[in-house]
Amino acid sequence: MSDILDVLVVGGGPVGASAAALLLASSADNIGPLRVGVLEPHRPGPPLPGSALESRVVAVSRASEHILKSASAWERVLGPRVAAYERMRIWHESFAPSSSAALVFDAAEVGEPNLGYIVENRLLQAALLDAVAELGGRIEPASLVGLHVGPEYVTVETSAGSLAARLVIGADGARSAVRQLLGLTADIADFKETAIVATVATEQPHDKTAWQRFMRNGTLAFLPLADGASSIVWSADNSVATTLVGLSATEFATELDRASDLALGRTRLLSERAAFPLQRLAAHRYVAHRCALIGDAAHVVHPLAGQGVNLGLLDAAALAELILAARREREDPGALRVLRRYERWRKSEVAFMSTAISAFDRLLAHGSGPISRLAQRGLGVVNRSQEIKRFFVSRALGVAGELPKAARP
Repeated sequence: MSDILDVLVVGGGPVGASAAALLLASSADNIGPLRVGVLEPHRPGPPLPGSALESRVVAVSRASEHILKSASAWERVLGPRVAAYERMRIWHESFAPSSSAALVFDAAEVGEPNLGYIVENRLLQAALLDAVAELGGRIEPASLVGLHVGPEYVTVETSAGSLAARLVIGADGARSAVRQLLGLTADIADFKETAIVATVATEQPHDKTAWQRFMRNGTLAFLPLADGASSIVWSADNSVATTLVGLSATEFATELDRASDLALGRTRLLSERAAFPLQRLAAHRYVAHRCALIGDAAHVVHPLAGQGVNLGLLDAAALAELILAARREREDPGALRVLRRYERWRKSEVAFMSTAISAFDRLLAHGSGPISRLAQRGLGVVNRSQEIKRFFVSRALGVAGELPKAARP
């Protein structure tokens, strides 16, 4: 084929679009720009001015903020629809939210202006795809049908015809067609929980604070939105979630008040409820010849720490960095020896975070034995140790571990 892309990203969500934008923004070196395409059948437009904020949001960490700047997208994101949050308050249902047993992270204590930003998923995706287009990338409005990996390039069959690329990046979610077509296997574990997402009004202001309560049948988080409302993520045992989804709006608000211990006063639903079953996914391999997986296609973690998209953006930045480094050295970016560097880098980082998050879910949200009770009381102990708190804040900001260059200040 004469019309061969250097890189084709399958999936134009925030993670896939960021990979494409990073490659395009950073590739204008003495070898010439990369030819990058994104396969995305449903490109969203930005939210309409004045429209209600959407309940599906992303907690963008400091590292992710730097990545979005490197991808020429951050200036498209910032605006009246974005909320910075300055504190996190975490407590267990055994204690009151205002008690000394609660764990509080404050940006001021670590010399940061904030702990991150709450951004609508649609706004983030639209900003990144707009950056891809402006940087000269191709956005193909089609879905993946099949692919064939050859020695020199990958032939990709889509609903609109055939494409070819020297490297294919699978960023097409937990049910990744790229992963399945390549025959890459994964460990999948059912958390036996469902996440309920909605937008709510609260009697008391959120005070630029993210609130999270661990309960014996799940976890409830309130994420502050720019208009004063909050997006809730209620990860509940399946039996509890089924009941909650079946309640009327008024009945649901009553249960939400009980579950939140009225930390923000009484609540009122402002949107429909969306429910998503929760699973943990860990691909055994992130790469194959001329193919690599990023984001949920490679790993899915519990949403209680809000790290899913942030981990995916770090994948995108790490892979883009290694592709560009290989190109500068005139190596083939699709070669397995190059892609395995990415796999070694990101697989260990993701495994650490996934294990830690699963442990929090198991001990704080569902545990009832002596070790769990110790962990629940330990939130207050951690709150009294500045050194331990700085460790957790660095993880929340995404500035710990081996960071890609795009994620650094």
